[in-house]
Amino acid sequence: MSFFAVLFALLIEQLKPLPRGNVVHDALVGWMRWTGSNFDAGRERHAWVVWIITVCLPAVVVGAIHYAISRYSLLLALVWDVAVLYLTLGFRQFSHYFTDIRDALERGDENEARRVFIEWRNLDTAELPRTELLRHLIEHSLLAAHRHVFGVFFWFVLLSTFGCGPAGAVLYRMAEFASRYWAFKSRTIDAPVNERLMTLSQHLFNLLDHVPARLTAFGFAVVGNFEEAVNCWRRDAGLWRYANEGIILAAAAGAVGIRLGGASAPGGPQARTTPFGAGAPPEAIAADGSTPGVPPEFGHLRSVVGLVWRSVVLWMLLLALLSLANLIG
Repeated sequence: MSFFAVLFALLIEQLKPLPRGNVVHDALVGWMRWTGSNFDAGRERHAWVVWIITVCLPAVVVGAIHYAISRYSLLLALVWDVAVLYLTLGFRQFSHYFTDIRDALERGDENEARRVFIEWRNLDTAELPRTELLRHLIEHSLLAAHRHVFGVFFWFVLLSTFGCGPAGAVLYRMAEFASRYWAFKSRTIDAPVNERLMTLSQHLFNLLDHVPARLTAFGFAVVGNFEEAVNCWRRDAGLWRYANEGIILAAAAGAVGIRLGGASAPGGPQARTTPFGAGAPPEAIAADGSTPGVPPEFGHLRSVVGLVWRSVVLWMLLLALLSLANLIG
C-alpha cells in the first residue's frame, strides 16, 4: 500500500499542486508560534517540551488516525495516507520558483530570474555572475528536492512498515519545518527566541536527516556518474558546513560533472524581516571550496532535473519490489 500511496500523492501533486501561501503553511506557522509562546520559558527542558509537542504530537495523531481507519477499511486508510502525503511530499511545493527562474533565463531576462531568486531564498544575486546564479539555483534546488521528496519518502516508508502510516512523513516535515522556523525567528529583530530551542531543533533534524541524506546521495550516484559521485562524496563533502548538505551536493556535483560549492551569496536587503519561507537556511549552503567539474551552465539545469527524476524512479522501483516481495511472502 505504501507504493500506491506515494504514487498517487505524486501524481495528484503534479496535477493540482498546493498554491503559494496556502492555508497549510499558514496553519503550521501558527502552530509553531502557539507552542513556542505557551510552552517555552527559556530553559533547556522547555526546549525539549516545545519540540516534542510541536513535532512529535502531530505525527502521533496522524499515525493513530491511520491505525484506527485501517482497522475499519484499508481503502480508506490508503485515501488518508495519500491525503497526508499530498501535503508533505512533492516537487511542486518549491519547483515553481525553479521553473520561473529557468524560464526567465531561457528568455534572456536575467533581472527577472534574480528577482525571483531573491523572493525564494532572500539572497542578493544582483552582483553575482551568471555562473554563480546558476550554482546557487542548482544547490538550493537539490536540497529542496531532498527535503520535500526523498527525506519524506524514507521516513514514510520506514514507519509505515510498522503500521504507522504517514506518521513518518509528518515527523520529518515537521522537524524540518521547525528547524527553519526557529532559525528564522532567531534572526528576526523583534522576535527573540530561546537559543536552546533553535539549536535543539536543528540538531534533532540533522539526526533525522542522517540516513535520508546518504540515501539521496547514493541514489544520485546510481543514476548519474557513479564513480565521480562517490569520489566527490568521499573527497569534497567536508567542504560544506553541515555534513548532510555536503554529502548530497558533493554526490550530485560528481554525478552530473559540475562545480558546486563556494561562498554564500549575501542576504537580501530585508534579510531579517522577510516572511518565513521554504528551503534550507542560505548560510547552510556556503562551502569552504568547490568541487571539481565545469562551471554550471544553463544546460546543466536540465541535467539536474533529470538526475532528480531518475532517482525518484529508482526509489519507486525499489519500493515496488519490496511491496511485491511482502505480498508474496
